Amino acid sequence: MSTTASEAPEFSAQELADLIENDTPFQIMDVRAPQKVAQASIHLVPSERYHNIRGSELMNRTDPEATGLDPELPVAVICGRGKDSSVLAFHLNRLGFDARSLAGGIAAWMNVLVPRELDPPQSLDRLVQFDRLGKGSLGYLLVSRGEAIIIDPPLEARAYLDILQEEGAELVGVFDTHAHADYVSGGPELARKFAVPYYLHAADGVYPYDGRPAEIDIHALSDGDVIEFGDSAVTVVHTPGHTEGSVTYLVENRVAFTGDFLFVESIGRPDLGGQEGRWGRELWASVQRAKEAWDPGVMIYPAHYTSESERRLGSAVGISLEDLLEENELLQIPSEEEFLEVILENKASFPDTYRKIKALNLGLLSFQETDVEELEAGRNECALGGVPS
Repeated sequence: MSTTASEAPEFSAQELADLIENDTPFQIMDVRAPQKVAQASIHLVPSERYHNIRGSELMNRTDPEATGLDPELPVAVICGRGKDSSVLAFHLNRLGFDARSLAGGIAAWMNVLVPRELDPPQSLDRLVQFDRLGKGSLGYLLVSRGEAIIIDPPLEARAYLDILQEEGAELVGVFDTHAHADYVSGGPELARKFAVPYYLHAADGVYPYDGRPAEIDIHALSDGDVIEFGDSAVTVVHTPGHTEGSVTYLVENRVAFTGDFLFVESIGRPDLGGQEGRWGRELWASVQRAKEAWDPGVMIYPAHYTSESERRLGSAVGISLEDLLEENELLQIPSEEEFLEVILENKASFPDTYRKIKALNLGLLSFQETDVEELEAGRNECALGGVPS
């Protein structure tokens, strides 16, 4: 019996992530329109092995050489949601390639999470970093004596819940470091599902573009608050600048979940609310307070990364404050005025979708009125782009 297009071999986004994690060589045939590829792609594959030919054009190529593909390497065929790619994988297989369709397409890829174990401080039994490869976003699960908290989860958070179940731990709180603009937070929904508090700083419970208050249940945080769980506790440090309510969560002053305040190679841009002058000064003050008050050995675990070069712990993203201050040039700027100059020189536009995503995260926009997959497409743009010359 001959194989039909609907029976073309496929693999999951998680299997694709495993290939990348294991450095297994393969190539991609992305059959979406070029503008869609520019918006969101699988950036972890080298450019020489990333091919983009529209599906309709690829179907007309019956000479294997005309595809530009390497006949010796497996092919992952990518489309928006995994339908066109199935047909085109079948076409490539008939040409003699070893091709498989990515089930769910780029939409599935944007949701895949890779858990990475981190060295926990003494009061924690387990600390897991979740790497959302498509977005360059990071979230965390902390477990202590049968109780757990989650920090900065995405809307699709099944990977967190799998480990929660594996540990047999009870979720007692969900925390966001700030009101996110680049992805839809899973915090409010997880809090509703498990009947636990959703923690966010009070200053981020307001839509920054027009001052409307959030319409979701928020357990409002303030600087210095301490939230206990198991044998551990989270201390809230207000670190405004990226947003007015941006916070860092400290555990034992040994680990710091900095959100979009400090990144490995940058800092959170303060211009997303259109108030870069004032927020830039707040960011400068937050940096100075962290330099003065935090232990140099505290591990910095951010909510985002921009490139693979930010991995300092094997495959995980994190760095000690001492090393961060030595490596991150933005943190070495000597004066507030020079710092503000760098911010203003590197001010850039940001996706229009960021306003909608932040409105969703504050309950000011209905999920029924939006296409979350479309809003979240592409890498985050939360880091300040420039460094001093």
